[in-house]
Amino acid sequence: MCGIVGYIGPDNAAPILLNGLSKLEYRGYDSAGIAIYNNGKIEIVREVGKLANLYQTTDGGSAMPGAPGIGHTRWATHGRPSERNAHPHSTERFSLVHNGIIENTQYLKKKYLSKVSFDSETDTEIIVRMLQTFCDGGEEPFTAIAHIISEVEGSYALAIMDREHPEVIYAVKNKSPLLVGRGDGFNMIGSDAMAMIKHTNTFYELMDREFAVLTCDSVEIYTRYGKHVKREPFTADLDLTDTEKGTYPHYMLKEIEEQPVVIRRIIEEYTNENGDLTINDKILKDLKECDKVYMIACGTSYHAALVGCKMLESLAGKSASAYISSEFEYDMPILSQKPLFVFISQSGETADSRAVMVNVKEKGYKTLTITNVKGSTLSREAEHTLLLYAGPEISVASTKAYTAQIAVLAVLASCVAGKKCPLDLKYELSVAANVIEGLCSERDSYKELAREYVGDSTRCFYIGRGLDYFVCLEGALKMKEISYVQTEGFAAGELKHGTIALIEKDTPVIAIVSQENTDLHTRSNIEEVVSRGAKVLTISRSGLSMKKDSIIVGDVAEILTPLVTVVPTQYLAYYVALLHDRDIDKPRNLAKSVTVG
Repeated sequence: MCGIVGYIGPDNAAPILLNGLSKLEYRGYDSAGIAIYNNGKIEIVREVGKLANLYQTTDGGSAMPGAPGIGHTRWATHGRPSERNAHPHSTERFSLVHNGIIENTQYLKKKYLSKVSFDSETDTEIIVRMLQTFCDGGEEPFTAIAHIISEVEGSYALAIMDREHPEVIYAVKNKSPLLVGRGDGFNMIGSDAMAMIKHTNTFYELMDREFAVLTCDSVEIYTRYGKHVKREPFTADLDLTDTEKGTYPHYMLKEIEEQPVVIRRIIEEYTNENGDLTINDKILKDLKECDKVYMIACGTSYHAALVGCKMLESLAGKSASAYISSEFEYDMPILSQKPLFVFISQSGETADSRAVMVNVKEKGYKTLTITNVKGSTLSREAEHTLLLYAGPEISVASTKAYTAQIAVLAVLASCVAGKKCPLDLKYELSVAANVIEGLCSERDSYKELAREYVGDSTRCFYIGRGLDYFVCLEGALKMKEISYVQTEGFAAGELKHGTIALIEKDTPVIAIVSQENTDLHTRSNIEEVVSRGAKVLTISRSGLSMKKDSIIVGDVAEILTPLVTVVPTQYLAYYVALLHDRDIDKPRNLAKSVTVG
């Protein structure tokens, strides 16, 4: 959540900042602003709402000449969305933008700012006023920034401008993601490489409690103690065209229909010269030697982890359990003797997951990250990484990253099983990709089903058993997060234990039936809700289908059914959101990368 872009160089900064911020809209925000140095002053424009408002106010940036500059999209944490709470925040000398949450605000106010009047409700303003206070007391900005790092607790990524020294901008990082982009005669700061990829694909990573000093021609990195750090840049393998919608009305629809391509890409990336699926030998060794796998994730990634655990157990006979990151962080269970932790995150920046990683690494446990973003925080800090190869996922509601996570977890399980794997997984994944392609070709039928079964209803239920239940959780999450229809996923066998009290005439119920051993049991549950007046839309696998089923998916290996049964749920969520006229790619209150806890 929130996005930072900074630029120092010979060109006018404002258009560059606005373009960079537009690439960060997927992260979620409710206000935006930029600060530009021009003729001895720092000019600031801040707007509530969409970035389009900032574009209009600044005439696409042309009304604000000058450089350097910093920009920000804010998702409200401290203080409501408003112009006064929007970033950048300033004093008479400094302007600053901030991602993250400062945890010791009251302590800092009492110790350093007891006589200061504040203009906003944000924790961010505390930092810029500390910077001003320290420099008023005789410290140079370099020393003052190091001082701030030693005092401030919490997560923060900062970009700072100094009116008295416009030849420099500063970048500061702790827990929140921040990269420095290196150019030819210019340099940049961004919370995501996508914000800078139009101008450079060469980046420096900042570690926690480090800061960088940028000029047009140099980047110098320092520890919080002021010690110079020598670090080589890395090159990001990103294609700017991957982020464009093309002919699609929404990124989400485009990303749903990219899923067959993503699965085929995963097969290709994880196939060795002998034509076999493979993963890094060191990863495989650690997986085989551990006595239990602990999968740590949030939201959609957690739902993929549930499926992944079942795959490890079914295909490889390896014990595995999935945990919600924010729960595990504060309530760690009794661990096995030799655990391996697998962190699943589309962005690789999820704050709750990183908090768990820091904890388990301190205990000496081995870690693996499964992520879509090479060079992300979780990827850099884990011992091992498996990439999803899904390409940029722009829509806040994850679709192709979810199926990519399941496909990569299937590859992982297959490799652990080795010759004992009961499936020709490479072939079965190809079948699944073909089935999804067929489902995508039936797009128009899902639109009518969404209207018929959900329509204007304000609530909806998903029911299923086993793997189908895991998909129900994901299908319900998609529906609620983009359509705002109150939707819950339930284990079908739990209906009689309370949930069935909520079923009445015309209640939408979506049932998933893909597992042979639970087929008849789930269908019995369907009859129970039908008898209470529910409108039931059934998604079934071809080999188990009945005439009255609404959506029939092609046959795939049972353990891979979540790859295909989830696709109709994604379409249903999309079309219900369309019926309700929602902002599908950027639903309210949500962010793509949850970088604060």
